[in-house]
Amino acid sequence: MTSLELRDRTKRFALSIVGLSRLLPRSMEAQVMNRQLFRSATSVASNYRAATRARSKAEFFAKISIVVEEIDEVFSGLS
Repeated sequence: MTSLELRDRTKRFALSIVGLSRLLPRSMEAQVMNRQLFRSATSVASNYRAATRARSKAEFFAKISIVVEEIDEVFSGLS
């Protein structure tokens, strides 16, 4: 997978979570979870973009580790 394909995939993922968030219940508990899911999912795409603009391999790995943490947070919250 190329970096452009992964960029597009992370963007599609964020947009799909935005759509999912519209379907969630409006209870206070659900809204708290919804906000966290929304923030984590949308930050995946923005942090991946930042990683691709890294100035060194060390900076890339530091930024890509944030992407991994965020995607892990999304999926641990969904299970």
